[in-house]
This record gives sequence, C-alpha cells and structure tokens, in this order.
Amino acid sequence: MKDTLITLLEGAVEALKQEGVLPQDVQPTIKVDPTKDKSHGDYATNLALMLAKPAGMKPRDLAEAVVNALPASDAVHKTDIAGPGFINFFAATDAAAQVVAQVLDCGDTFGRSMLGQGQKVQVEFVSANPTGPLHVGHGRGAAIGDCLCRLLEATGYDVTREFYYNDAGAQISNLARSVHARVKGLTPDHSSWPEDGYRGDYIIDVAEDYLAGKTVSADDREVTAKADPDDLDAIQTFAVAWLRREQDLDLKAFGVEFDVYFLESSLYEDGKVDATVEKLTDNGHTYEEDGATWLRTTTFGDDKDRVMRKRDGGYTYFLPDVAYHLDKWQRGFKTVINEQGADHHSTVTRVRAGLQALEVGIPKGWPDYVLHQMVMVTRSGVEVKLSKRAGSYVTLRDLIDEVGRDATRFFLAARRADSQLTFDIDLARSQSNENPVYYVQYAHARVCSMLRKAEAAQQPFDHDLALANLALLDSDQEKAVLNRLARFPEVVEVAARNREPQQIAQYLLDLAGDFHTCYNAVKVMVDDDTLRNTRLALGLATRQVLRNGLDLMGVRAPEEM
Repeated sequence: MKDTLITLLEGAVEALKQEGVLPQDVQPTIKVDPTKDKSHGDYATNLALMLAKPAGMKPRDLAEAVVNALPASDAVHKTDIAGPGFINFFAATDAAAQVVAQVLDCGDTFGRSMLGQGQKVQVEFVSANPTGPLHVGHGRGAAIGDCLCRLLEATGYDVTREFYYNDAGAQISNLARSVHARVKGLTPDHSSWPEDGYRGDYIIDVAEDYLAGKTVSADDREVTAKADPDDLDAIQTFAVAWLRREQDLDLKAFGVEFDVYFLESSLYEDGKVDATVEKLTDNGHTYEEDGATWLRTTTFGDDKDRVMRKRDGGYTYFLPDVAYHLDKWQRGFKTVINEQGADHHSTVTRVRAGLQALEVGIPKGWPDYVLHQMVMVTRSGVEVKLSKRAGSYVTLRDLIDEVGRDATRFFLAARRADSQLTFDIDLARSQSNENPVYYVQYAHARVCSMLRKAEAAQQPFDHDLALANLALLDSDQEKAVLNRLARFPEVVEVAARNREPQQIAQYLLDLAGDFHTCYNAVKVMVDDDTLRNTRLALGLATRQVLRNGLDLMGVRAPEEM
C-alpha cells in the first residue's frame, strides 16, 4: 500500500509540473508513513509542506492541489488534509486486505528483498578471547550480530560471519599459567597462584584433560595434549584449543555459527603485523619517543597519538587490529560491520586512524560499528553476578540452561544495542503476557490452534473462498492487523539499513498485540463459511509473518504452547 501511495503522489507531482504549479527541476523524495491515530487515516505524507516553498504556495493550498492531481485509484477510499498541510490517506478495505493474499502467496519470502543487490558484507561479532566461557555480554553480541546477519541476508546482501580470536598477548599467557598451576595441583588461594590467573572451575577441567592426553577439535585444528606438566607452550596451545571448542559448543547451542574463524596469531605468523608497521613508517606517520614507537593518529581525528610498539618491543592491541582490518579490506569486503561491546568504543577512532594512515584507499569512517552496552542479570529482583563454572561472571550457557535459547536470544536482541539491558530471569521463564517472547510465540500458536479446531469441526480452510472475499475483513481490529502486516517489508529494510535488529522484536510485539486484540474482539469460528474462511486467512497471514519475523531473530515459532 505504501508503494502504491508513493506512485500516486509521484503522478500528482508530475501533473502539477505540467500545470506550472511546481517547478520542473523539483525532484522530491516522497515519504509516506503509517499514522499513529487511525482516525486520521492509515497513511500520511508531508509532501505539501516540503514543496510549499518551491511552489510559492501555502502548504494547505498546495496539499489541496496535490490531492486534486492524484491519479484515480481503487486502493484509496478517501483523503483529507490535516494540520498545516499533511495529506492523510484512508485505504480501501479491499486494497488493504490484499496483503493477506500477498503474504500467503509469498510465504517464507514475504518481507525479503534485494535491497543489497548481492553486495558482500562481512559482520564480525562475539570475537571473545579464548580464555574462558562466553559471558552474557558475549551472548548479547551473539544475538545482535546473528540477527543483523539474518536481516542483511533477508534484504539481499551476501553475508560472511566472522569470529576473531585474540589468541595472542598477556591474557593468553595468564590462561596458560593458570592451567599450569592447576596441573601442579595448586589452587587459587595458594601463594604461588598467578596474580592475574583465572579462577573458574573450567581451569580444573582443562588441566585434567591436558594431563589425560585428551584430543580436542577447534574448527581449524585438532590438538592432542602432550601431558607434560612442565611444557608451558604445550599447555597454552591445548588450553586455547579447549576453550575455543567450548565457546563453539555454546554458540551452536545458541543457534549461532560462523563462516570464518580468524586467529590473531596468524597475523604474526604471516608477517602481516610487521608489514603494517613498515607501511605506516614508510608513509611518515610514526615517530620514536621514550623508547616506544608512536602512530600520529591525531592527523586522522584522534584526540592524541597512540603507542603502537612498546618499549619492550611488544605491540599494543590496536596495531594488530589495524593489520586485521587491512586483511579484511584486501579480502574484498567494502562493507564491514563490527558488533562489539561498548568497552571497544575507544578503539574505533584509533583503528580507523591507523587504516587511513596506511593510505591504501580505505574510505574514512570504515569499518562500521555496532556497540552494545552491558547486561545485568537479575533473579527475584536481585542482581546475579557469579557462576561457579566461570568464577566471576554469568555465562551464556547459564542463561540458556535457565530460560532456554528462544527467550535468551529474544531478550538479548530486543533492546537497542546502545541501551543497557536488565535480563530478568523470572520474567524470561514466565508463561504470561508480560514475557515478550511468550507473548509473540503464543500468537503464532493461537493461529495453529484455530486451524486445528477448524479441521476438528470438519471445516478446513478454503483458500479460494477466503481470497475471493477479503473485503469482509472490515472491522477496526482486522484493519489494524492488516495495516501491521503490510508494514513488515518496510520494517525489515529499515532495520537492516539502520543496523537495528530490535526493530523486528518491537514489530513482532506490535503484531502479536494487534492479533490478540482482534482474536478477542472478532469471532473466527462462525457458521458462515465465507466469513469464517476470510478470518482464518487473516490468521494464516499473521502466522506467516510472525514466523518470518521470529526467524530473523533466530527464535522458534511453536505450534503449541
């Protein structure tokens, strides 16, 4: 319907150009939006306010001229002009109801588009250090990142999911020393325990498997423990592989998989970090001071220059990040989105500055970032802080075990990434309308129940009869559902373009709310075959769109609750 109205308005603009009302060089971007108050119509446009100045007319007068110039259309029941010059459209009932036919015809593809035209996009997300189980913050990144990938794929992009393992540096050394201490039989309260060692029970599991000579598989490699209690390098190699496998298992349980696993260590092994330093130096953007090598990031918008090689010869963490992103660019990804925690905010400017300093044609502001805020987990109104397995934080596996995958994914992706999130375990477990994922899934199951009742009553759905009489869907509650269904393709495109998966969650809640209201107000199982079938068709269309939206969030659409 929205596209139809835009086409009609484009026709009116051309007609007014021919009449001399509008200048020939006017090329407006026409916006049509659903109205908030349905008493004002189904859709509205501010076109007359936009064009009043070039037309030299009062907005309301121009709005009247636009309405008079609109081509005839059976899709529009009536128009009116409101406020300073808004044009409101009331959709013809039959035209609005045709979305039911469209949804049933498209099925799983309804809402999908070719907005991206096959453009390659790489999304990097989770990217947890392989030093412990995934925590709830990683879970939020996984939910948002995977939903974003699903949205981009639904809008015609060629998406590559990538996980970057920081398997080098001080934290990995701390991991190795922690496992080594457990191998020696030490506990965290021992005086010889590493100062920054990891204390979770999982360190015991790693140590026991290492001493037992176990073999673990971690995506690109298989590692067999040497069982040598004094070989720190072997312990480190095994521990990293062990934790990579555990993280991968947690992500699979969460319904998240990756196309590429990239190791930070490979940047050193392949000489890409050294090559990046050489390029930055050759371009004249580095200098020596206090025994360290600095990068002039202030040249490219940073608030101060940054150390990239420390006095001891080791690199600061942002330098391999620059090398890594250069590798992404060289792999042909012109659009890259990094979904990371808000604690990475300070690295955004310096990584972009480093990429500009390479002078290899990378555009300013590349790559894109989606940064999520922290998650607080509560039970009975009290914050839950610890997990025995992790020792210091709530793990993703804890949440999945407590409330299930569906609720965990929905809750973690249902708020704007840049807003802090409180994950209420009690709410996520409840089977009530206050639980958003239950509320949406119940709407889907309710339609399935309607269809089962129709079959049991020997009144199965008649597709042809229903589609021939869609104009019968004329109650206010049915119109609300119809208008909501029609908005789904636009919501998907906007959510993908703005990198905001939470828009899908909100849409699903709104659609479920409209449907539940309609279900309670309008009886479906009536004796009249025609009316019953048209209302069943509306239910079927609602079920399909709910299923399509839930799939974008990686959440099941159950047939029974």
